[in-house]
Amino acid sequence: MKIHVGKGLVASILALAITTVASPAMAYVLVVTTSVPVTDTADEGQLETALESAIKDVLGHAIGFTPTVVTLRNVRLVGNRLYVLLLIADAEGEKSIEAFSAPEAPSEPPAASPGEPASRSSF
Repeated sequence: MKIHVGKGLVASILALAITTVASPAMAYVLVVTTSVPVTDTADEGQLETALESAIKDVLGHAIGFTPTVVTLRNVRLVGNRLYVLLLIADAEGEKSIEAFSAPEAPSEPPAASPGEPASRSSF
């Protein structure tokens, strides 16, 4: 009895080699919300210091990678708390953000045949 394992073995080794060598790049993109207390909302210096403190705290304690971009997306003062929304990414994450931010080419819906109403799509 002759067992043919040659082709299967070669295919398995080839698949293992490809998956080992071609590992996907890791990209980190985070949206972080944090807040800090503010005692005097009329004092711009205190608001600026609180904002800097919130950002430094997130960068120092909440993430486990070195960011290449930190974007302040939104700041709101609600009562005596300053709420901060940050977008943080590494170099690969920055590329992902750019890819998602690129405008898409408009796609034309298929033309309806004469006498037939155009179809509607809703999402």
